[in-house]
Amino acid sequence: MPSYTAPVKDMQFVLHDVLNIAGQDIPGYSDLDADFTNAILEEAGKIASEVLQPLNVVGDTEGCVLENGIVRTPTGFREAFNQMRDGGWTALDAQEAYGGQGLPYLIHTAVNESFVSANMAFNMYMGLTHGAYSAIAAHGSDEQKQTYLPKLASCEWTGTMNLTEPHAGTDLGMMRTKAEPQDDGSYAITGQKIFISAGDHDLADNIIHLVLAKISGAPDGIKGVSLFIVPKLLVNQDGSSGPRNGVSVGKIEEKMGIHGNSTCVMNYDGATGYLLSEAHKGMRAMFTMMNEARLGVGLQGYAQAAVAYENAVDYANDRLQGRDVTGVKNPDGPADPLIVHPDIRRNLMDQKSFVEGARAFTYWGAQLIDAAHRAGDADADGLISLLTPIIKGFQTDKGFEYATAAQQVNGGHGYIEEWGMSQYARDARIAMIYEGANGVQALDLVGRKLAQDGGKHVMAFFEIVKGFIKDNSGNAEYEQAFLTPLKNASKDLQAAAMFFMQNGMKNPNNALAGSYDFMHLFGHVCLGLMWARMGKAAMDALDDGASDRAFYETKIATGKYYMSRQLPATAMHLARIESGAEPVMALRAANF
Repeated sequence: MPSYTAPVKDMQFVLHDVLNIAGQDIPGYSDLDADFTNAILEEAGKIASEVLQPLNVVGDTEGCVLENGIVRTPTGFREAFNQMRDGGWTALDAQEAYGGQGLPYLIHTAVNESFVSANMAFNMYMGLTHGAYSAIAAHGSDEQKQTYLPKLASCEWTGTMNLTEPHAGTDLGMMRTKAEPQDDGSYAITGQKIFISAGDHDLADNIIHLVLAKISGAPDGIKGVSLFIVPKLLVNQDGSSGPRNGVSVGKIEEKMGIHGNSTCVMNYDGATGYLLSEAHKGMRAMFTMMNEARLGVGLQGYAQAAVAYENAVDYANDRLQGRDVTGVKNPDGPADPLIVHPDIRRNLMDQKSFVEGARAFTYWGAQLIDAAHRAGDADADGLISLLTPIIKGFQTDKGFEYATAAQQVNGGHGYIEEWGMSQYARDARIAMIYEGANGVQALDLVGRKLAQDGGKHVMAFFEIVKGFIKDNSGNAEYEQAFLTPLKNASKDLQAAAMFFMQNGMKNPNNALAGSYDFMHLFGHVCLGLMWARMGKAAMDALDDGASDRAFYETKIATGKYYMSRQLPATAMHLARIESGAEPVMALRAANF
C-alpha cells in the first residue's frame, strides 16, 4: 500500500529561504513567520497522511454511485469532508467577513499540495467550491455575496463550474444552453453540460452551480455568453435551502482515474438561475474561476508526481535486484537495493528535480496572485497571466510523465493495482485535459499572452532573469552550475520568441506549430530560474552555518542535476520551433 508524508521542510524552504514571504510588502505576509507556517503545514500534513491518504484507494476502487437521482460518494468521504470543514481547512484564504480566516492565497496553495498528493479526487470537491467562491466574490452583487459566500467558504454548500457541452469542448461559443429572462429578474436555464466535476454528491446541503448559457437574442459566439448562479436547491429568503431546482444528474461518467470524484452529466430543465456579473460578460467572470483553477491544476500535476516519487524512493530502497557494478553494497543479502543502479537514480533524479522546481514555481505564482489581489500590483497581475498557461500546461505534462516514471521504478509491481502506483498515473492524466487542454494552453500562451500589453510581461520576465543573473554573479562555482545554464536557456527562449515575431505574421502556422514546444521551453526556463534561486538560497544557508547541512547540500546537488540534465532541453525545443510549420503541415488530411 502506498503512503504519504508531507514534505514540510521542502515547503518551508521555498516559502522562507527562497521567497522570503515574511519580508514581502504584501498585506498579510508580515504575519507569515516560519513558526506560524510550519504549524499550519504540519497539521495539514497530518490530516493528509492520516485521514485523506487512506481514503485514496477507497475512492479509486468504490467510485461514486448514482442512486435515485443523488450521487453517493465513497465510504468515509463524508466523514472526512466534515472533518475538513470543521477544522476550517476549506476557508483558509476566504475573507473574514464571510467566515474565512483571511490568510493569503499562497498559504491555501501550500496546504492544498498535501491534500492533493494525499487524495486528489477528494480535494476536488473543495477545489471547485473555492473557485465558485472566488468568482462570486469578484463579480457578484452584495446580495449574492451575502447569500452564497459564507456557506461556500465553510463548504456547508459546495460549488461547480459548468462549461462543456456534448457538441462543444473548448469552443464555448458553440454552446446551446439557453437562459430565458423571467418577470422576477431570474432566468430559466435549459440545456445539458458534461464533464462536471463534483456535479452532485452527498457531502453538502446544497450545490451552487455556475453555468454558462446564452440569453435569448445574445450575440453569436463567445461574446454572447453569460454566467448564472444555479443552485441545486433553491435558496429561501432566510438563506436556508428550499425546494429542488430544475437540475438533475443524467449520469456519472466512467473515467480513467479520479474515481472518487463525481464527474457528472448535468441536465437543466428550466432551472432557476441568477445572472452573475453583466449579461454577455460571462467569460470574464468565469475566467476568475478558470485562472485560479489552472494554477490549481498545475499544482495537481506536480503533487501527483510528488507522492508517486515518494513511494518510488521507498520501493527503490527496499527492493533487492542485481549487484552494483562498482562493488557489492549489501553483502548480507542476495542482491543490492535498486537505488544503487545509475539508471534508477537517473529516473528518481528526474522526478525529484522536477517536483521541487515545480513546487517553487507554483508557490511563486501564488505569491504573484497575492501581490495582484492584495497589493494591487498590476505588474504582478500581468506576469501571472503570462505564466498561468505554463504552470498549467508544462507542469501537468511533466507531472504525468513523472508519475509514470515512478511507476516504472516499481517494475511489474507498478502495474499491479495493489501497490497503488498506477492510480497516481491514472489520476494525473486528467490534469493535462481539464481546465483547458494543454494544446489550448500553448495556443493561449503564444497567440495571446506573448503580445499582451505590447509584450510588456514577457519582456518583464526576461528582465527578471537577466537581473537575477547580474545580481548573483561573482561565485565561480555557482555561476558555472546555475547561472550559465540559465543564461543559455533564456537565450533559447528569446530566440524562439523572436522567431515567432519574424515568421508568425507572414504565416501564423509558424507560430502555432511551435506553440507546444514554446510552452515547454518556457517551462524549463521557469524551473531553471527557480533552481537558480533555490541553489543560491541553499549556498547562502551553508555559508551562514546552517545546522542541517545535508538538507542544503541535497538541494544544491538536485539543482545542479536539473541545470545539467533537464534544462538543455531548451535547445531541442528551439530547434523544433525554428523548423517552422512546414514539417507539421506537410501532409494532407487524407494522408494521416
